[in-house]
Amino acid sequence: MMSPLVALFLREVRIARSIGGGGAMGVVFFLILVSLTPFAIGPDLNLLSRVGPAILWIAALLATLLGLDRLFQADADDGSLDLFMMTSTPLELVVLVKCAAHWTLTALPLVAAAPLLGLMLGLEPQAQAGVAASLLAGTPALTLLGAIGAALTAGMRRGGLLMAVLILPLTTPVLIFGVSTAAAASGGTVPFHTPLLILCALSLATIAGAPFAAAAALRAREA
Repeated sequence: MMSPLVALFLREVRIARSIGGGGAMGVVFFLILVSLTPFAIGPDLNLLSRVGPAILWIAALLATLLGLDRLFQADADDGSLDLFMMTSTPLELVVLVKCAAHWTLTALPLVAAAPLLGLMLGLEPQAQAGVAASLLAGTPALTLLGAIGAALTAGMRRGGLLMAVLILPLTTPVLIFGVSTAAAASGGTVPFHTPLLILCALSLATIAGAPFAAAAALRAREA
């Protein structure tokens, strides 16, 4: 028999694909943001290559948060959230699996697309690899932090803006060390592994703590 958590993961994937919330929308949004940057900054490749990692990370942050406000909204509307709370499976694991499905469909395609989009910004191959590595290490933290905001705003109409206001300040450390990792890959005074390990630690810390915070917010909503 299929594990309930595996079944939940596959269910989330099917639902996301059926409503158009797969990786294609995030990649298109990512591409639009990166494509508009040269028009605003100018065609200077030296300038674009210096600010390229920051541009890619900001675009990835916004693309990752895209659709996160609906992470628990549909379950709250159709009563599935109440069923999750009544099952023997801990709600924290349910939150973690839903976040894993969202990360797989939204953030993982961004990691694959980042080196290609880095060419538009004149990034060197080392910088492109650094951006991809930093996104792979840091986007789980963005997804799990967004899950906390999604849990706090579940059941609210137009709660996406409120979720962004609540979560974006918490993503600042991830953004700082993500850009530092990408910049260190192309040279600098800081070794590449130092910000990368800090970024991995931030993701591991959110994996350990964010499901409990999100589950507590969901239980408080039902109380």
